[in-house]
Amino acid sequence: MLMKKLFLVLVLVVATVAMVSAQAKKREMRAVWIATVANIDWPSQRNLNVKQQKAELLQILDSCAALNINTIVLQIRPTADAFYTSTLEPWSHWLTGKQGVRPQTFYDPLQFAIDESHKRFIDVHVWLNPYRVTNSDNLDLLSKDHLYYKNKDLFVKYGGKYYFDPGLDETRAFLNKVVEDIVQRYDVDAIHFDDYFYPYKVANEEFPDYKSFRDNPRGYSPMQKDDWRRNNVNMIIAELQQTIKSIKPWVEFGISPFGVWRNKSSDPRGSDTQAGVQNYDDLYADILKWLNEGTIDYVTPQLYWEIGKKVADYAVLAKWWSENSYGKNLYVGLYATQLGNKDAAAAWRKGNELARQMQHNKAYKEIDGVILFSAKGILKNLQGINDSLRSNYFKYPAITPINRNIKGEASAEPQNVRTVKDGSEAYLLWDKVEEEGGCRVAYYVVYAFKGKKVGDFNDPTNILARTTDNCLDLRDLDKKLHGSYTFVVTAINKFKHENQPTYSVTRKL
Repeated sequence: MLMKKLFLVLVLVVATVAMVSAQAKKREMRAVWIATVANIDWPSQRNLNVKQQKAELLQILDSCAALNINTIVLQIRPTADAFYTSTLEPWSHWLTGKQGVRPQTFYDPLQFAIDESHKRFIDVHVWLNPYRVTNSDNLDLLSKDHLYYKNKDLFVKYGGKYYFDPGLDETRAFLNKVVEDIVQRYDVDAIHFDDYFYPYKVANEEFPDYKSFRDNPRGYSPMQKDDWRRNNVNMIIAELQQTIKSIKPWVEFGISPFGVWRNKSSDPRGSDTQAGVQNYDDLYADILKWLNEGTIDYVTPQLYWEIGKKVADYAVLAKWWSENSYGKNLYVGLYATQLGNKDAAAAWRKGNELARQMQHNKAYKEIDGVILFSAKGILKNLQGINDSLRSNYFKYPAITPINRNIKGEASAEPQNVRTVKDGSEAYLLWDKVEEEGGCRVAYYVVYAFKGKKVGDFNDPTNILARTTDNCLDLRDLDKKLHGSYTFVVTAINKFKHENQPTYSVTRKL
């Protein structure tokens, strides 16, 4: 009887491993937000020295790499300031403790993040807030070199905070200049905005854009002021897409909106929800228009509610967004830091709600992956989420998805793939692929198929390694190779395209 039970357990384990392998995707977005505003994720404090800042960021990146997370979304402009060298905006006080003061031992945090992330085959989406200038009414926090002190007419105060006025042409021009500067100078993989367009509404207070509407109504009547506000946001979105693509066509432009576009009670096209906030009506963000017109490349709705929530059911919204993504890449935003919150609904305290949601996502082919908010939840391994990711959802490496809104092509195939064995040493070599622009190689993927034949390239379990070199030490791998293997090398470029492989080499090890 004992042997029978052990046999059944072994069969179950083997079947489970096979099931995970069969369900694993080779192409999937697995990302985490790294929030810098209010020192939410990084740096943990404003008084850290450069060595401490770097160590903290490396800890986050190493944790991501260990979980096969392939993208970070790093907040580099939280309040019209900079986590990078800029002549347009001052250094962030969330970085150095005082706005306008650069790191004492000088370094460029964004360049450091890009270099270290790309070493780990992690893409970098840079996260900017378009209009927010302060998180309070304390103007003393602003550097005297801030644009606010050069042209106060560009700004308004609302709800005890300061913002750029979205209705001004000058606001759009300046924001385009900021994005242009970043895309030109840094090897970023995407520009990313979250849900903050016009600010969330404050009770009994009208957003103070009377003057900009009066001076430049663009044909809208006073009864159409909401449409005018939406048009202000529509214009900046379209302009930014053009700015980005005119410099580097492969750089993506993504938006992470509040999870409800509109309730069905407001619009028959809306979701079957009763949310108190709606993107279209309250934040003047018409996400569906941007998706339909292709002025954004991907959408990441923040679905921060549990499955079964009455007014905003995760299951209802996951289905709705999958049906309303207009063929654009869809990555669902998940609330990792809510796990185990004693003040949250029971679903967040029992079992693991994120695991349930990720399992639910598998029903929708339109969902191309997830972005987790935020890094803190991963570092703390809340409710054992890392264990679920490591053993199931992110068990095998995944390449970031090709963006369906961006035209691109694959690079040339790596040539002269060969193996060299010298005593106990064995190397796989190939010629470097020399390409420019979006076809520039980001890294190589090495596949190893047991035996003398090429297997399934869509099965991530066949990925042996990724490397930026054109040489791989076959003995210097965690996975021990014994017997005959057939090796194939492909190139992944900045467009995320992979060349069609035709060459292979078989070697007994």
